[in-house]
Amino acid sequence: MATTEKIDQLDKKILNILSKNARIPFKDVAAECGVSRAAIHQRVQHLIEANVIMGSGFDVNPKSLGYSTCTYVGITLERGSMYKDVVDCLQHIPEIVECHFTTGPYTMMVKLYARDNEQLMHLLNGRLQDIPGVVATETLISLEQSIKREIPVSISE
Repeated sequence: MATTEKIDQLDKKILNILSKNARIPFKDVAAECGVSRAAIHQRVQHLIEANVIMGSGFDVNPKSLGYSTCTYVGITLERGSMYKDVVDCLQHIPEIVECHFTTGPYTMMVKLYARDNEQLMHLLNGRLQDIPGVVATETLISLEQSIKREIPVSISE
């Protein structure tokens, strides 16, 4: 079920419902889809096993934990082949919440949270730039997150 061709209309309807509210009881999803709760459970399990559904958790507000600065850091590596070794090092920095291997001016892009500018400076100068293979970083501070949503699941009837 790795390709969209194997996701049928019922799967799409389930995904559409769950992407809006992952905490909705399966009995409510079943009622909305017109099938049994067991069928919903089975379908969701298949979608999880096929990596169509990747996780289901809570989003913790970083500010509630004292992390007031959201930052994106473009990282330039000495060689692109060093990516996996650098990722292994980045795994040990808990403030990094995302890491992407990218095209364009940076080899990689990370998203991190810092408590304040002092911690951000330490993360940049004392952690990221000390990783072997990192030759440059460029920091972009997010002033406000305006949109956060899941990819839309279109249901064609």
